[in-house]
Amino acid sequence: MTNTAAVQPESLHIVCPHCDAVNRVPAAKLAQQPVCGKCQKALFTGQPLELSAARFLKHIERSDIPVLVDFWAPWCGPCRTMAPFYAQATQRLEPQFRVVKLNTEEAQELAARYAIRSIPTLALFKGGREVARQPGAMDATNIVAWATQNNRA
Repeated sequence: MTNTAAVQPESLHIVCPHCDAVNRVPAAKLAQQPVCGKCQKALFTGQPLELSAARFLKHIERSDIPVLVDFWAPWCGPCRTMAPFYAQATQRLEPQFRVVKLNTEEAQELAARYAIRSIPTLALFKGGREVARQPGAMDATNIVAWATQNNRA
């Protein structure tokens, strides 16, 4: 007999996509459309969350769920091509993942800090640390497969 409590904690810290408050959500209620205790808005929107540099670190460091990041730029053709697929993937990955976008033109210091050399680049963060990286555009099915596979690692 296996103890599932060791696999998944009773509650998870989820950073609100609207007000950035850190919420404690029972793991069993994650899929039940939880709302922020501070602003009362949905903790998951079904859309990628566009983060500024100032908000980025809070989301990757304080979230107990994995954070999938699309490092992109508005002038990048492959980034624009991938955007609708990334949005589709978000609908399939939430609430097991927080799915975010970071504009490398507006957050050049973070792009340098994480040594982003090409865009688009996907990176998966767990516990504030990068655990996987994949440069290049992908479709929704491959984004979901890549994120899911690398979350198990």
